[in-house]
Amino acid sequence: MSEWPAPETAAAVPGCDPSLLWSTLREAIHGSKQDFTRAPIGRAVVLLSIPMVLEMLMESVFAVVDVFFVGRLGADAVATVGLTESLMTMVYALAMGLAIGATAVVARRVGEHDTHAAARAAVQAVILALVVAVVVGIVGVAFGESLLRAMGASDAVVHAGAPFVRIMLGTSGAVLLLFVINAVFRAAGDAAIAMRVLWFANAINIGLGPCLVFGLGPFPALGVTGAAIGTSVGRTAGVALQLIYLFGGERRLTIARSDLRVDWAGMRSIVQTSGTAVVQSLISTASWIGLVRILAGFGSAALAGNTIGIRIILFALLPAYGVANAAATLVGQNLGAGRPDRAEAAAWQAAWYNTLALGVVSLVFLLFAPELVGLFTTDPDVAAYGARCLRIVAAGFLFYGYGMVFTSAFNGAGDTRTPTLINLLCLWACELPLAWILAVPVGLGPTGVFIAVSVAFSLLALVSGWVFNKGTWKLRHV
Repeated sequence: MSEWPAPETAAAVPGCDPSLLWSTLREAIHGSKQDFTRAPIGRAVVLLSIPMVLEMLMESVFAVVDVFFVGRLGADAVATVGLTESLMTMVYALAMGLAIGATAVVARRVGEHDTHAAARAAVQAVILALVVAVVVGIVGVAFGESLLRAMGASDAVVHAGAPFVRIMLGTSGAVLLLFVINAVFRAAGDAAIAMRVLWFANAINIGLGPCLVFGLGPFPALGVTGAAIGTSVGRTAGVALQLIYLFGGERRLTIARSDLRVDWAGMRSIVQTSGTAVVQSLISTASWIGLVRILAGFGSAALAGNTIGIRIILFALLPAYGVANAAATLVGQNLGAGRPDRAEAAAWQAAWYNTLALGVVSLVFLLFAPELVGLFTTDPDVAAYGARCLRIVAAGFLFYGYGMVFTSAFNGAGDTRTPTLINLLCLWACELPLAWILAVPVGLGPTGVFIAVSVAFSLLALVSGWVFNKGTWKLRHV
C-alpha cells in the first residue's frame, strides 16, 4: 500500500510566481500544446483545470439561468423546473456515462501517441450518443406529462410544465452530444475548445432566455416554456460549434473522412467502459430523483427552496468537477504512456487544489446563504428552505473536493466498476434511507433530506480515498 502523498511544494505550484501564473493562465485559455505526460504535474493540473473549470462554470450557468428567470413566475414555475431537472438527471446520467467511456479510451490512446485510434474512438462515442439521443427524445415527447405526474407534481405544475418537459427531453440529444464531444476534446488535452463551446452556448441561452420568458422586444411571452426553448437553442448551437472544431483544423485530435465508420472493436471498448459508467451515473442521479420525491411530499415551497439551493450548490460544484475532469485526463494519458506513479501523483495534486477552492466556497455559503437565495426568490418560505439547504450541504464541501477527484481518477483509468459500487453504497444504501428516516419518522422534514445529502457525500469521499490509495485501478486496461 502506498503512502498518502502530500501536495507539491509551493515552489512547484504555478500560482506562487505571478509572472508564471499569468503565462499559465494565458496558455490554458488559448489552448496548451504541452505533452501532459511529461510536463510538471502541478503545471499540467493547472493548465487542464483552468479551461475545464471555466467550461463547468458555464455548464452550471445552464442550471442557474432558467431558475433565475423562472423564479419571477412563482413557486409552481420553479417547481416545474425542479421536477423537470430531476427527470433530466437521467439524461445527464447517460451523457456522463458515455462521456466517461470516451474520456478513458481517447485519453489512453492519446497517451500511447496513437492519434488515429483516438479519432476512431471519438467517432464511436458520437455514434453511441446519437443512438441514445433518438430513444430518449421519443420517450420524452410521448410521455412528458406522465413523467411529471409520476414525480408527484400537482395539477397546476403539470398544466404549466408539460410543454417545458417535452421540449427539454425532446431536445436532449444536444445534451448528450455536448457532454460526449467535450469529453473527447478534454481527453485529447484540448480543454480550451470544450470551454469555448460552453461559453458560446450559454451566451445564446442567457440572451434568448429572458426574451422568450417575459416577451421582450419582438419575442412572445412564453413563460416557463420560453426558458426551455432558450436552453435548447443554446445547446444545439453549441453542438454545431463542436462539429466545426472536430472536423476542421489542425488540433490534437481531428476527425478525417476515413474515420467516419463503425469500428466494432473500438465500439465494444467504449461500450464496456461506458456501460458500467452509465450505471454509476444512474445510481448517482437517480438518488437525486429519490430525494426530490421525498421533498415533493412537503409542498411546492420546500421543493422550490431545494431547487434553488441545489442550483446554487451546482454552480459551485460543477467548476470543481472541472478540476476532477483534469485528473481523469491526466490519469488516462499517463497510464497510456506507462507512467502509473505520475498518474497517481496528478490525482492527489488535483484533489488538493479542489479542496482548497471548495473550502473557500463553503465559507461563503455558510455566511451568505440567505442573501444568495434571495437573488432567486422573494417568497419567504421558499427562501428559508433554500438557505437551509445551502448551509447544510455546503458544510461537507471539504470532503467533496477529494471525493470528486478520486471518482474521476478511477473513471479516467477505465475502472468504472469501483466508483459504481461506492456510489451504490453511499447514495442508495446510506443517503436515501437516511433522508426518509430523518424527514418522516424523525420529523425533521426537508432539513432531514439536506442532512442526508451532506452525510452521504462526505462518506463517499472517505471511502473513495481509502480505495484509491490501494492502487488496484492502475492495472485496468481499456
